[in-house]
Amino acid sequence: MKWKLFAGILLFAGLSAAVPGGIGRAEAAGYAGAIGVETSSSYKLKAEAPVISVYSESNIFSEKAAEVCSGQVYDVMSYDDGWAEIATDSGVGYVRLSDGAVLVEVVQEKVNEEAVLRGKVVDYALQFVGGRYVWGGSDPHTGADCSGFTSYVMRHAAGVSLSHSSSAQAGEGRKVKDPKPGDLIFYSKNGRINHVAIYIGNGQIVHASSEKTGIKVSLWNKRTPVKIVDVLS
Repeated sequence: MKWKLFAGILLFAGLSAAVPGGIGRAEAAGYAGAIGVETSSSYKLKAEAPVISVYSESNIFSEKAAEVCSGQVYDVMSYDDGWAEIATDSGVGYVRLSDGAVLVEVVQEKVNEEAVLRGKVVDYALQFVGGRYVWGGSDPHTGADCSGFTSYVMRHAAGVSLSHSSSAQAGEGRKVKDPKPGDLIFYSKNGRINHVAIYIGNGQIVHASSEKTGIKVSLWNKRTPVKIVDVLS
């Protein structure tokens, strides 16, 4: 992290992580955990000259509304063409940066707790990729079927209890239109829900697929989903 001074504007540059364009099986866990931080920026004006005039409008021919002194800091309401709008004890006015003031960008980070939880669920589920599918199984360490896998992951990663049945799980959350990482995706055969998977983002799911393929990552629309359920919000 560093400070930069350019044309009278002091900027604080924070570190940011690039979001990959495509997420494969190995990359999904790291990306899911990174989506829980939201950043926002605001600006402050710091006076560096001994005395700086505050004008009623953003031009030097307007009335002088107040003065600010060296070391004083104000929130910036707007900034345009070298002028910063600030609020002083005398009211709102405009300061010309070339008169001896600098803008400081303040970068704030806010943790989105739900996004962190969703990332935790995805990370936890992905560790079992390559494991066995066992019909009726409820522990992916030794083997699980589709609903046994999802119920185990949700219970241990998020503290959410689900039935050991894909059709029952379809009614145990809130139906949503667009999936987020950690949501449950349901599929049907002959009009009856018979499979459930965990959405991990980027159009992919992790699921206990079959005895032949085990627990794996697949495209979420390789079969047509019939319902998306959010059990984490």
